[in-house]
Amino acid sequence: MNVEILYLNDEDMEKLGATDMNAVIHDVKRAYVLTEEGDVLLPGKLAMRWGKTPEDENVYGRINAMPGMIGGEYQMAGIKWIGSGPMNYKKGLPRASVTMILNDCDTKLPVCIADGTAVSAKRTGASGGVAMELLSREDASVLTVCGAGAQGRTQLEAAMIVRPSLEKVYVYDIRPESAEKFAEEGRVKYSDVEFVPVSDPEAAVRESDITVCVTLANEPFIHSGWLKKGSLLMNMADYEVTKDCVRKASKIVVDNWETIKHRLISTVAIMAHEGEISVADIHAQLGEILLGTKTGRENDEEIIYFNAVGTGILDLAVTTRCYKKALQEGIGTRLTYWH
Repeated sequence: MNVEILYLNDEDMEKLGATDMNAVIHDVKRAYVLTEEGDVLLPGKLAMRWGKTPEDENVYGRINAMPGMIGGEYQMAGIKWIGSGPMNYKKGLPRASVTMILNDCDTKLPVCIADGTAVSAKRTGASGGVAMELLSREDASVLTVCGAGAQGRTQLEAAMIVRPSLEKVYVYDIRPESAEKFAEEGRVKYSDVEFVPVSDPEAAVRESDITVCVTLANEPFIHSGWLKKGSLLMNMADYEVTKDCVRKASKIVVDNWETIKHRLISTVAIMAHEGEISVADIHAQLGEILLGTKTGRENDEEIIYFNAVGTGILDLAVTTRCYKKALQEGIGTRLTYWH
């Protein structure tokens, strides 16, 4: 018998809705809920790092393998294989490159190979969007984005969907020209929102209802004294905020605590590793709030700290939705796997 694999390139995935942020937010929510309901397999992330120290990773890069299985309406196994080249911008290339492989849950045979680069960026933005929806003030009007790269752009996109009340966006990046470009793009896309690039984040964070950090920082640059009452601080990448920011928070919320501890790059993970906090200090995972077993924001005075590191099943959910649509619409290239 012949066995075929469906190949979906970046243009195919675009046609199939991989970049539809509303749809991606839905997939991400479902993945979080199915995780809490025990309808997933999540063996964990394997990180293959270049260099000899943790700091070297932000120069020489890494490749991560993120396997999983998601049930519910998806019923698909697979793996996310993501390369991260921090210096790729010097070559005109994106930092991240992602290949998704989908496997049938029954036969375990591969059924699809897809470009997941846009999926990865969008699902990270969607995770931030879910956190903002559940944890920020409903009337949030000021946002600060730290990190004017691809992740910053998808965080902004999700923010504008879940918090249409936003009126001003500050943009900070260690490369001022990147912050300027980000702001210029924002003014075109969201003409009724004020975009302000800044060379120092302090004044922006002090004013912000939501601060999103999506950088490669390995030394904290956000300080607890900057956080105003009722704000949401989102530590979406590395060691970006001081430990006192976590201590000051009324609630600590995460996407997946075990994965965060294993990855060991964010502030809260480092604190757990050093014995400064325990699982008892974690208020909730996002899936628990979505299910209603834990609370999100309860008043306008709480300072909430959120950390996400991501799991492969988020990408798996989005890619599976696109794959099923590809089968229905005849999109993609069929490749012979076995004759």
